Amino acid sequence: MNERSLKIAVADDEVDMRDFLSRILPHLGHEVVAVAETGVELVEKCRETSPDLVITDIEMPEMDGVDAIREICRDRPVPTIVVSAHHEEDCIDRALRQQILAYLVKPIKKSDLQPAIALAMQRYREFQALHQQAADLHQALEDRKLIERAKGILMSRAKLSEPDAFRRLQLLSSEKNLKMVEIARSIVTAEEAFAS
Repeated sequence: MNERSLKIAVADDEVDMRDFLSRILPHLGHEVVAVAETGVELVEKCRETSPDLVITDIEMPEMDGVDAIREICRDRPVPTIVVSAHHEEDCIDRALRQQILAYLVKPIKKSDLQPAIALAMQRYREFQALHQQAADLHQALEDRKLIERAKGILMSRAKLSEPDAFRRLQLLSSEKNLKMVEIARSIVTAEEAFAS
């Protein structure tokens, strides 16, 4: 995702702020794909446009910006910058618990936006990479458990030693041109069929 060509949704209950963001963001190389006045409208427009980034006020009618971001991120995570006239601790605490990666206090200037966007997108990429790494590690652990279970079945049924059972899995994997975990899954499934 290039910071030079992001699709951005903006929301603020103040028309001047909406106009400012709608005017300035294209000058920074971004496309404004949605403009909303309320949190409810922001949620609807984000579902329609799937933006790369959201810039929203916190205090808005119907639903505030933090609650809107929580709702938007139920569909898919979206990095967010909040803009607020307030810098109270409770606002910051609520913002930190969501996908909010930068916090700007009004009045904001054009020079505030580009570094905030760059920072938010960099942090988002880092979070996504960590999330993927955790998912990969979890999958590797689950695969390993399945292979160990299949190895135990081979040791029991074919009276093989542990190294021989592992080699048998490797050989079957090579012969069938399948991943070892797929062979292990077949063995475990077959064992469950015989057991029931």
